[in-house]
Amino acid sequence: MGRSRVALKFNLGRGVLLAPLIFLTIFYFYPLVSILSVSLFPAGRIDLSGFSEIATSAYYHRIVWFTIRQAIISTVLTILLALPCAYLFARYRFPGRSILLALTTLPFVLPPVVVAIAFTSLIGRGGLLNRLLMSQLGLSSPPLQFEQTFAIIIIVHVFYNFSIALRMMTGFWMNQSRRIEEAARVMGAHGWRLWWTIYLPILRPVIAASGILVFIFTFTSFGVILILGGVRFATIEVEIYRQTTSIFNLPLAAALSLLQIAIMTAMMLAYTRLQRNLPLELQATRHTLQNLSTRRAYTLIILLVSFIAMMIFTPLLALVVRSFMSSTSGTFSLRFYKMLTVNTRSSILFVPPVDAIINSVKFAFITTLLASVLGMMAAYLLARRGVFFARWIDPLFMLPLATSAVTLGFGFIIALDEPPLNLRTSPMLIPIAHTLVALPFVVRSLLPALRRIPPNIPEAARMLGASPVSVWWLVELPLMLRSLVVGAVFAFTISMGEFGASLFIARPETPTLPVAIFRLFSRPGAESAGQALALSVILMGVSFVSFLVIERLRTPGTGEF
Repeated sequence: MGRSRVALKFNLGRGVLLAPLIFLTIFYFYPLVSILSVSLFPAGRIDLSGFSEIATSAYYHRIVWFTIRQAIISTVLTILLALPCAYLFARYRFPGRSILLALTTLPFVLPPVVVAIAFTSLIGRGGLLNRLLMSQLGLSSPPLQFEQTFAIIIIVHVFYNFSIALRMMTGFWMNQSRRIEEAARVMGAHGWRLWWTIYLPILRPVIAASGILVFIFTFTSFGVILILGGVRFATIEVEIYRQTTSIFNLPLAAALSLLQIAIMTAMMLAYTRLQRNLPLELQATRHTLQNLSTRRAYTLIILLVSFIAMMIFTPLLALVVRSFMSSTSGTFSLRFYKMLTVNTRSSILFVPPVDAIINSVKFAFITTLLASVLGMMAAYLLARRGVFFARWIDPLFMLPLATSAVTLGFGFIIALDEPPLNLRTSPMLIPIAHTLVALPFVVRSLLPALRRIPPNIPEAARMLGASPVSVWWLVELPLMLRSLVVGAVFAFTISMGEFGASLFIARPETPTLPVAIFRLFSRPGAESAGQALALSVILMGVSFVSFLVIERLRTPGTGEF
């Protein structure tokens, strides 16, 4: 009996290990190896010309430096703005807190093309704000000139990544005991001194972890630069796309991809090392939220709501308003929504925009299933005590998060186009790519829940005769169900909004919602732009409902996102 149990545990552990790693090997590492092969052996022999061109060309030096510079500036501004907001969310209970937190997360899952349309609708040359200023001040030309500037890139990056830093710091802060703070107040520490001597040292690990994550996302920025930056600005990511689709220089694109992967792998190793130490910090007694009982507290919450409304809600509200505004009369109209089934260009290759909604929902459900199952297996492996190699495997499951969607799409194109993995024309390639992007979020949602399960509870069930399946179904699953649902909703929402990889691999007849929005937005004419606005509002609504579900189900202060 003892030997059979040991064998069962071994087989179960081996199965948990193999399934997600096999998936990563086939659909992540194999495409990356193919990129390496194209880069180093384009003609069957070693060729370092791509790396040599990157090392010697001033043009690529400028691209690399711009990529690093904009990522650093975006990260610093994001952390500085998110830190005081996290303090208020972690300290006070106020009406609408969960809804407000869900709304701040909404930009993170919106595709770049939607955000571009939102900011264009607000501060573009024909945006609502310029229209208002021109009518009120009697101006003949738009006073705000943000389009295709460095400033708009930084603004949108902060808009995108604010929620990640906010959620990570809020969750960490809510799990800190207030005894140290109370003792410091008794000894006379107040105001900035309290922040400098107490708050910042305590928060240093999560500030560093969230900063690294924001840096990764902004370093690999693609859609924001491509759509809002114009021809003046290019990151490594955008240059990979240009070299692949416009110049067809695959060796150079592969060399740029490898450079980016090397930098991002180093950043992700630093992130996982920091994140592994955070659960130790989170063992302090969890404090309860305070009610708004003082004028100062009310004032701070009013300032918080005003700031979030200005930074998050205003661009999204402008997008909604423009979608219901007639392009000719400027009055309320449902015309753009009614046109979602209309072929405005009379093209024989027309795919109704409403079909893109159906495609995205189908792909999102498949992604949710794949990411939930594989993410649960990976989280079990990482949470098991005594698994000495877990610390080395942890970064592997986070690598897709550090690899740009464009690199993934590029790898799929060159690796999965011949037997035995000829998936280039298969619709399944889209949910597979989306699963790679969503997998880290599912793992990080489940991991804290699994680590909180006391080992004596499932052990007691086994001693009472419960089989491993019964222990999982009756004991472990109920304890982690909320976190599993949170991870599944994350996967669904990320799939609905994924843009970079889908732009590479989506077939013309099966576009996803973000790809359809991009195609419509790229066409001339008010009708196409109006359809793009309507689809953007639909996608934004789905994302908001999804994150509202996450906020209702997740245990406050837990999880990494």
